[in-house]
Amino acid sequence: MNDKSVPLALLLAFLFGPLGLMYASLAGGVFLVLVAAAGVVPTLGFVLVFVWPASMVWAVVAASAKHRAYVTH
Repeated sequence: MNDKSVPLALLLAFLFGPLGLMYASLAGGVFLVLVAAAGVVPTLGFVLVFVWPASMVWAVVAASAKHRAYVTH
């Protein structure tokens, strides 16, 4: 398992949203990209108000878990 930096994960998710989340969680990033892509037209982009912060939180949680697992092993 690779170590993940929590500050870097947060920065990437802040700057790039779900694409930045892929640093910490590839599956999470792909999922939120699909949610954003499916919801951007029907909601006129309003879905990004939820997807962007969700990707930031998800990135921090995923990077923390991976870092904790890396340190304990």
